Amino acid sequence: MTRYTDSDASLLETIGNTPIVELDATPSDVSVYAKLEMFNPGGSVKDRIGKHILERGDISPGGTIVEPTAGNTGIGMAIAATRLGLETVFVVPRGFSKEKERLMAALGAEIVHISGDAGMGEAAETPHEITDRRDDAVVPQQFATPLNVEAHYETTGWEILDTLGEHVGTIVAGVGSSGTLMGVTRAVRERVPDVHVVAVEPSGSTFGELLNREREEAPYKTKGIGTHDPDVTGLLDPDAIDDIRTVSDRDAHAGVTRLAAEEGHLVGSSSGAASVAAREVAEEAAAGELDLPAPAVVTVFPDGSERYLSKNIYGSFEAWEGKA
Repeated sequence: MTRYTDSDASLLETIGNTPIVELDATPSDVSVYAKLEMFNPGGSVKDRIGKHILERGDISPGGTIVEPTAGNTGIGMAIAATRLGLETVFVVPRGFSKEKERLMAALGAEIVHISGDAGMGEAAETPHEITDRRDDAVVPQQFATPLNVEAHYETTGWEILDTLGEHVGTIVAGVGSSGTLMGVTRAVRERVPDVHVVAVEPSGSTFGELLNREREEAPYKTKGIGTHDPDVTGLLDPDAIDDIRTVSDRDAHAGVTRLAAEEGHLVGSSSGAASVAAREVAEEAAAGELDLPAPAVVTVFPDGSERYLSKNIYGSFEAWEGKA
């Protein structure tokens, strides 16, 4: 068989090395850059941990992965599983993106539904109930495994440094499992020790309590980041974060629609929230209200908007998600 020197031997080799693009709507003297994770083969930043956890985790050949997920982590793990000869079972709360669920199923995953109102308790318990009934089945636990952070330390963070180097003055990223923010921070601080680190959560989320910030728990529509249980992740290190900012659903939605209409970025709601927070930081730095070690603000756009079209992400704010 003919082989070409510039081809990849496997789809897994195409994960990472995503583009970094300068955003337009920022101050002239403080630039904002976004790392576009929808360019991964599964369409999100979670492809990175799917590959890393399944390749380096304690998983028997031919075994089964059981993981609670609303979608992106499941897609990333399922892609890796197809190449590594593993089976996948995902515990999915009802009411989340149908597009994500169909993609997981297309990749050969078994879907186990739980109530969308059951909370993280059932989402955490159900996978272990499944593994107890199956041989060679494990729960990778993206919210607990250090491999999550390690994946972003070894790839995302150093890719940012390879592009921007010591110009990185601020990292702005949403927090869900916290692996992206913690891994990128760890890498960048090896080159820029005083880089300013900003976590982003939706209004109504309570991660801020870990940094002694007052938070009022409330429902929110922004997907992929935030929590109603600050202890859900063991990966978030409050001491590594300089600031944690909230972005309202309305502002996140405005960010999503603005990025599409003005800059051509088709992104999900967590990216909209990240863009709003990154722009705030840049404007404060340009006004002399925030002292940064370097002029570049870097954020991460975790996924694209196509998998949220059934939630009416480009409709009016009131119509966003409809009755879901």
